[in-house]
Amino acid sequence: MNADPRLSINQGTIKYADLATALRVTAEAGVGAIGPWREPVAEVGLDTAAKMVADSGLRVSTYCRSGFFTVGDRAAVLDDNRRAIEETAVLAAAGAAGSTPVLVLVAGGLPEGSRDIVGARERVRDGIGALADDARAAGVTLAIEPLHPMFASDRCVVTTLAEALDIAADFDPEVVGVTVDTFHIWWDPQVLDSIARAGRERRIATYQVCDWRTPLPADVLLSRHYPGDGVIDFASLTRAVVETGYDRDIEVEIFNQDVWDDAPANVVARTIESFRKTVSPHLATTVDSVG
Repeated sequence: MNADPRLSINQGTIKYADLATALRVTAEAGVGAIGPWREPVAEVGLDTAAKMVADSGLRVSTYCRSGFFTVGDRAAVLDDNRRAIEETAVLAAAGAAGSTPVLVLVAGGLPEGSRDIVGARERVRDGIGALADDARAAGVTLAIEPLHPMFASDRCVVTTLAEALDIAADFDPEVVGVTVDTFHIWWDPQVLDSIARAGRERRIATYQVCDWRTPLPADVLLSRHYPGDGVIDFASLTRAVVETGYDRDIEVEIFNQDVWDDAPANVVARTIESFRKTVSPHLATTVDSVG
């Protein structure tokens, strides 16, 4: 079973694997790229993590995650985001050719006791503005990720691709882009228009895929599934992204307790197969175009 050359394993899909294990099972399966998470990197330290990434031979597709601008002390939040920007640059530089220094941003939910979602979104815009020069200096793209509206109160007040693009419009495309994640945007009646707009504005920093299936579990955060196990139309969404000229890696990012409880190598193998069936047929580019 050959992995699609554009497939990347987001480390959130194998959450319980430490960085060494995640790199090993990804490389051994013939997948060319990985999207590391901050927590496993912190466990070993940035310098060690960078060496591990370099030794793995894998590309770095994104780094997850930072943001959370709407709650907490502003100075502390910005300092943590600046550290994340530095980490992104270091890890992408350590990755194989075609690595992309993309830091995924989750906006943050409503502050405790607040009902002012408009004000919260402005705080997101302000926070990104405070980081733009740091990102530019580091050569990192901040990728705003809109989340499904069910997360608006506690996790992300930016709920559509259009909202993310409106915030990004204040900044240069190489500094601030967007994350197109099928789980979060598949339902949006305007999603294809928004993807086309993101392409025109050169804003697609990363494309992430997983599936949606009901009924949702009690913890809706863990409701993602392998591509093909739910209702998302990967054909139309993937073709729309490809038609913008997006030619980078495509991450599979799954939060699901049953998936996390499985052996990481099994998860990677099933991810390869599900990607091959649902996403690969709609890709018009080859490994030579990655990066």
